[in-house]
Amino acid sequence: MATTWASRRSHRHDKHDKHGHSGEASVGDLLSKVTEDVQRLVRQEVELAKAEVREEAGKAGKAAGMFGGAAFAGYMVLLFLSMTLMFVLWGAMDLRWAALILTGVWALIAAGLFALGRSKMRQVSPKPEQTVETLKEDAQWARHPTR
Repeated sequence: MATTWASRRSHRHDKHDKHGHSGEASVGDLLSKVTEDVQRLVRQEVELAKAEVREEAGKAGKAAGMFGGAAFAGYMVLLFLSMTLMFVLWGAMDLRWAALILTGVWALIAAGLFALGRSKMRQVSPKPEQTVETLKEDAQWARHPTR
């Protein structure tokens, strides 16, 4: 009789966990698991958005640096090379004409640098594209989780 009671007891323990609950998850357990999964998903999406914004900010910073570099380079070039070349050309023409020609040349160089900076700035996307796409996928999954 003792062996029968022991076998019943071990059989009962097979169906229940250490707290005496059956092996099937309760609705509360399932909701808790879903809540944890949603929280983890939201945290991951926020981290992805932060990473994308940092990357785009880096691109914007580089483009802004190019604009600043173009302005500074334009100023220095106009100041020193124009003065030097102006005095070199003074021997062949009037000083005023030499200054005007050199000013036009450096204006073209500055315009070229500005165009490069503008094209780089147009490559910057302020919207975190990857995050938006994964949020759309998550929303669709939430609507139809069995698909």
